[in-house]
Amino acid sequence: MPDIKPTTTLEEIVSLSKRRGFVYQTSEIYGGLANSYEYGPAGVEILRKIKNLWWDFFISKREDMLGLDSQILLHPKTWEASGHVSSFADPMVEDKVTHKRYRADHLIEAWLEKHPIANPPVIEAMKIEDMNKFLVENKVKSPDSNEINEVKNFNLLFETSIGVVDTASQKAYLRGETAQGIFSNFKQILDSNRVKLPFGVGQIGKSFRNEITTGQFVFRTLEFEQAEIEYFFDPETSNWEKLFKDWQDKMWYFVTQILGVDESRLRWRRHDDAERSFYSKDTYDLEYLYPFGWKELWGIAYRTDYDLKQHMEFSGKSLEYTDPFTMKKFVPHVIEPAVGVNRLFLMVLCDAYYKDEEKSRLVLKLDQKLAPYQLAVFPLLKNKEELVAKAREVYTALSKEYRVSWDERGNIGKRYLSQDELGTPYCLTIDFETLEDEAITVRQRNDASQERIKLADLEAYLQNVLA
Repeated sequence: MPDIKPTTTLEEIVSLSKRRGFVYQTSEIYGGLANSYEYGPAGVEILRKIKNLWWDFFISKREDMLGLDSQILLHPKTWEASGHVSSFADPMVEDKVTHKRYRADHLIEAWLEKHPIANPPVIEAMKIEDMNKFLVENKVKSPDSNEINEVKNFNLLFETSIGVVDTASQKAYLRGETAQGIFSNFKQILDSNRVKLPFGVGQIGKSFRNEITTGQFVFRTLEFEQAEIEYFFDPETSNWEKLFKDWQDKMWYFVTQILGVDESRLRWRRHDDAERSFYSKDTYDLEYLYPFGWKELWGIAYRTDYDLKQHMEFSGKSLEYTDPFTMKKFVPHVIEPAVGVNRLFLMVLCDAYYKDEEKSRLVLKLDQKLAPYQLAVFPLLKNKEELVAKAREVYTALSKEYRVSWDERGNIGKRYLSQDELGTPYCLTIDFETLEDEAITVRQRNDASQERIKLADLEAYLQNVLA
């Protein structure tokens, strides 16, 4: 693979996000909250469009897919059955002086970046004892240069309770993933829909993990959104390897063709035996080259029949499928493609980030389907009533079909630069000539080129360039 580098630094992405209203620090007026962020006016538009595109491509346009929206609070036995209560944990160490906690695998990764060695360990495959040995042998310290305690597992589930009286309250958990709601609803889905294997169920929703990780912006947060699919099939009549490859191809297509991401910054990484979950027959990560390195964007795993059997055991209810032709009863197997929507969002921002040194400007070259605004309309001068009135006329007409920004602040050059940073594909300027020839100046974001377009031809022009 050629020497591909990230498009930018994380510091530049964070700066742009705050400056243009993509992402804010949660509760900033109170000093913020670790690993927590909010999506501003521009960011929420991109996030919404990513989710809509995912749902349209993977759910709405497929005959073999159904949608679901399960609860954040599920019966606590759900998480016992799934294994989250007993084994959903991160390897943590504690600074002996400050008592701050850090991910052991992240400390090892940071140490290896500063001290390259031959045949470095595969961090994802390291067990706790391996991490302890590595940290001790290499005298790895905390980011504050203090000694650290031995590695221990730290459960990521958020505990809460249902009920107002301590003695009568019931322990509950904020869900650690959306997938378990699909498994626990499997029987109801079968009973209420005429579905035949193979078929899938997908949903988008919030999940929560008590992460102790800093410095990766919205990549890893306490609260995040997942887009998960469980694709059920009969292993005796369906070739799992073919199904698995088909889902991989669709994941790749969605990222490169629908979101418009440069495929040179994407790669597949297969989990080895040590890293892969014991119940999984095969697992791959689709990785993207973020500013902080190659990281998991989207995972896909062949989970066999493990999940449904676990829920059968803990609930005492049958989650078997009956073949309508042979009447054979069995527990279906499942392939799970699962992605963090926030990671898709961060990838899209990073991939679109471009410094135009020649024109001294920063451009967010978003696919037009993702841009917060498709168009921006400017009167050349805000204190000329006839220009403002004409510009408002154009703005009102276009707003019926497009997401349009209105901007009359400052000089026209600054307005262009502002829209470049927001990723707006086209800026439309109404000037004095417009009042005479009924034509406007259309400026294209990527190369800053300009052309005059008659208002009578504008609709056809936009339908072509924004198709």
